[in-house]
Amino acid sequence: MFIGHFAVGLAAKKAAPTISLGTLFIAAQFLDLIWPFFLLLGIETVKIVPGDTVFTPLDLHDYPISHSLLTVIGWSVLFGGAYYAMKRSTRGAVVLGVAVFSHGLLDFITHRPDLPLYPGSETYVGLGLWNSFAGTMIVEGLMFIGAVLVYAHTTKAKDKTGNFALWSLIIFLVMIYFGNAFGPPPPDEKSLAFVALAQWLFVPWMYWIDRHRGIASEKAM
Repeated sequence: MFIGHFAVGLAAKKAAPTISLGTLFIAAQFLDLIWPFFLLLGIETVKIVPGDTVFTPLDLHDYPISHSLLTVIGWSVLFGGAYYAMKRSTRGAVVLGVAVFSHGLLDFITHRPDLPLYPGSETYVGLGLWNSFAGTMIVEGLMFIGAVLVYAHTTKAKDKTGNFALWSLIIFLVMIYFGNAFGPPPPDEKSLAFVALAQWLFVPWMYWIDRHRGIASEKAM
């Protein structure tokens, strides 16, 4: 899942309006933000196998540290705990922890059974939505549209930049999504890891958006 994870970050703004969209995005996409580092270090591996599932050519057979059920819970607690230690906000810590965990939950829905229960586990889970191209597009598309509407109604632009920064991001994400869905597979695993690392470029973009947008009303709180 790609824009589905972005959808969580956008929608979470309503639950935690004082937290920047950049921080919410890091939480929602945290597992995939750390994953390429593990790939480049050789700690985890991936294979490019066109036809592995209908929607993606990635054979995600080895990512027990970034994506196993046990470590997802651990990352969620660690992320939420770190935020609480810095901000002393229980609500913010819970929202961010849930956002991290949501990544594992959404992956469980979309992936074929390739998610280990814990490092070293021989039991793998996944419901396999990626085996349906139309189903994946519909589910992620509806999630993303709904999340964009939630964020747009929760916040309001302080200036023209607030609108430009947000809607240019939305258009760019949709373009990337369709490029991934209909384009050729990555040429090799190392290139894939570097492309995955490029997701970090969205972080300053989202902080930029939030600096130019405020809360639409007290009801959004």
